[in-house]
Amino acid sequence: MTVSATSPIAPLGQTKLFKPLKVGRYELPQRIAFAPSTRCRATFDNIPTDLQLQYYKERAQYPGTLIITEATYSSAQGGLNPHIPGIFNDAQVKAWKKINDEIHAAKSLSSVQLWYLGRVANPVHLKNAGLPFVAPSPVYWSEESEQQAKECGNELRELTLEEIDDLVENTYPQAAKNALAAGFDYVEIHSAHGYMLDQFLNTASNKRTDQYGGSIENRARLLLRIIDKLIPIVGADRLAVRLSPWARFQNVDTEGEEIHKYILTEFQKRADEGNQLAYVSLVEPRVQASWDVSAEDQIGSNAFASKYWKGVFMKAGSYTYDAPEFKSLLTDLEDDRTFIGFSRYFISCPDLVHRLKEGLSLTPYERATFYTQDNWGFNTWNKFGENNQWNEEEETKIVGKALA
Repeated sequence: MTVSATSPIAPLGQTKLFKPLKVGRYELPQRIAFAPSTRCRATFDNIPTDLQLQYYKERAQYPGTLIITEATYSSAQGGLNPHIPGIFNDAQVKAWKKINDEIHAAKSLSSVQLWYLGRVANPVHLKNAGLPFVAPSPVYWSEESEQQAKECGNELRELTLEEIDDLVENTYPQAAKNALAAGFDYVEIHSAHGYMLDQFLNTASNKRTDQYGGSIENRARLLLRIIDKLIPIVGADRLAVRLSPWARFQNVDTEGEEIHKYILTEFQKRADEGNQLAYVSLVEPRVQASWDVSAEDQIGSNAFASKYWKGVFMKAGSYTYDAPEFKSLLTDLEDDRTFIGFSRYFISCPDLVHRLKEGLSLTPYERATFYTQDNWGFNTWNKFGENNQWNEEEETKIVGKALA
């Protein structure tokens, strides 16, 4: 298969995109990150593979690039869908350590995104592992999920207060300690896109009447407890959070400004007390997960966020939509505390940072290969000017081997 390139883009090497920025404990020499992008190339039992090592290594070759991993299971209970990496056992930690060693050898940095699926987990996989299907409230996200849960005898139920405490006291702290042991430079908490922590924030998925439901303060309580627990473990300057104020992905309601204003204000209170988080990752309303949102369907703006949080933002979400000029990207960099996450074009352009710097054309991505399990469309993308040819039939036979 031959994929044609887009037209040349405006060179950004002399813009603020290529100026240094202090992000928590470390300084990035340019303001570009690989945003978290699920690719399903781990083993069936959730161990990172040699394919992932090559994949992340190639995208770390421009020194100072921040590589934020695909969402990574914080525990077995957090999710057991096959081919998604975890960081809850020794083999996974050892595998991630090998990947981080390659990222660091290229003089780049890494951040792990800790994930917990909640009501969007697969009840069958949990049942097979002897684990319950849990969420803030027993509200299914789809008819298919409800049918699966009932057929396998693992129906969705509300987390108990004891289980919530266990998330705070054990699950997230252990995942964070594992991340540090694996060599990650930052730890990012996934509280976006309708997954567990976002489910607590959202009134469509949170119907609780106790201290974790109802008011904004109650719905944000779990996220803030986890942040406070991890600050002394990770260090605030290595800790980050991802939020998606306007997403409706996975049948949640748009949360918008009100609850996120409260969350960001709470983050700023901690910063004022000497515990400023490394960065807050904001998903732009132009996207939901990996899908674009048409202009007429977009709701709201993230412009409010800078009023309440004075630290560093990572902003991600189709910043190539107005190429070749990249006006929105350059505008958002003007505050001198924002860096930009790229995802889909970082998949199809392993040398994306170099291309953005020099104004070289971008290779279009192939959505059909995003979530397959073989090497085709994973490590078969050329750097600019390369002419490597791959045989699709042969590459689809190559599957990853566990790194540990």
